Order: sequence, then structure tokens, then C-alpha cells
Amino acid sequence: MVQKVKDLGHKRGKMLLFGGVYSNLQALQSVMEIARKHHIEPENCICTGDIIGYCGQPQETLDTFQEWNPYSILGNVEIQLRDDQEDCGCDFTEGSRCDGFSDVWYAFAKASLHTNSREYFNTLPDHITFEYGGRTIGVVHGSADYVSQFIFKSSDWAEKIESYQDLVVDTIIAGHCGLPFKDQYENLLWLNPGVIGMPANDGVTHTWAMILNDEDGFEARHIPVVYDHQTAIAQMKKHNLPQEYALTLETGIWDNMEILPDEERLLQGKLQAL
Repeated sequence: MVQKVKDLGHKRGKMLLFGGVYSNLQALQSVMEIARKHHIEPENCICTGDIIGYCGQPQETLDTFQEWNPYSILGNVEIQLRDDQEDCGCDFTEGSRCDGFSDVWYAFAKASLHTNSREYFNTLPDHITFEYGGRTIGVVHGSADYVSQFIFKSSDWAEKIESYQDLVVDTIIAGHCGLPFKDQYENLLWLNPGVIGMPANDGVTHTWAMILNDEDGFEARHIPVVYDHQTAIAQMKKHNLPQEYALTLETGIWDNMEILPDEERLLQGKLQAL
């Protein structure tokens, strides 16, 4: 299938970047409040995909997201739901804990969403490009050629370089891996804002987003997203979703580190300077 790329042209003013809402309505509401606090309009807000996911309010989250109306690309979850597939397409190892948990939350999300949700997912592009602060930027979920590719800060630049070439950009903003980070190679920047729907395995309940500022060229700054995690936990328990993920909302620690490279495994429970 030919991938859709939406070009936003030249953007100005503060921008808010985030990903992995994961059906966490409370986290989404907090991100919307951050946008209001910083006077960032929805047209300057971009989601890296996976609006739907692990948590307990998929339809309410999607309704709120659509009403707010920021930009978003397709995450693997939206692609699978759009195409009426039976799994989340996250690329978890078959038989792993994450793979088993996904059977539960994905089935719940699929059953909970209205049938016209597919119409909205059909409107989302695979990638977004724009110019900002003297840089050319591409927004991807995993990578430009594979939506479910796990790219981390420790990932070899050989894995990253094709995304720049495919989108003809010097800056990539990505999602999917669940961890916020910045990485640079010569003039190339790889930025992951983090996800807002689950903690970053760093031992705190808040999650992460990113604000871009072009006032003095180009600045990218991670910001914490503090939200009502107890209500999000209650919603997960109400719908009998994996309690291991509900516990992650409470402790900030992932149930397992199956997807993580060794370097990122060593960072569990440590709050990083971003």
C-alpha cells in the first residue's frame, strides 16, 4: 500500500508533540490543558499515533481527541483497527507477556469503538512533514518504512538513517517505543516525545510530551504530563484489562522489558535528564 504523507508547509510558534495516548482519557485531558496553558492551538499539536491502546476508555478518548482536533499520523493500532485485523500489530514477540496482554486490551478496544471510527482512521496519514525553525521535519510512528519498528536512543544509526532519506528531512519525530529521548548524528536529529498513556519505565507516574519552540531557531524540550492516574487505573480495573499495566500506571515501572535493548533495560526506575 502506498503511504500517505501530509505536508503542513511552514509552521511557526510553539508546537506540542506527543504520542501513545493508549485510550488514557485522563492523560489526554492533561495534554490538552498543557496546550491551553502554553497557548498552543490544535493546529500546532501533533500526535505520533496509537491514540487507542492499553487503557480503559477507547471511545471516550477518541471522541475527545477528534473534538480537540490536533493532527495525528497512523499508529500500528489505528492501522489494525482500520483494516479490521485481529491483533494490534505491535510487533511483540509471539508468546511473550506483552503479546498475551495485547490479546485482551486490543479485543476490548476493538469491541468498544463505534463502527464509524474506521472512517476517521482512514483520514489519517502515515507520515507528516513540515518546516520549522530552520529544520525540515518528518513525523513517523516506528520508522518511515515500518510502522512497528522499535527505535531507541541506543539503536544503531544504520536503523535510523533510511527514515531521513525516505522523507527528505533532517529531523525525525517518532513514537512507538514508549521512551522519550533525543539523539543526534551530525546534522540529523531523532526526537521521541514519549507517550502520554503509560509511564516511561522511570519510576514516576507522570508521562512525557515535547514542546517545540522556534523563537530562537529550533528548541525541543520534553515536559512531564501529570494526570489523574488513579481514575485511569479504576477504568482499567472496571473493564478487566491487564492489571499488570494498571500497576504500571501506579508505579511507573513496566511489567517487563521484553522489547528493550540492554542499554535501556539498565535505566529502569531512573528518571533521566531529557
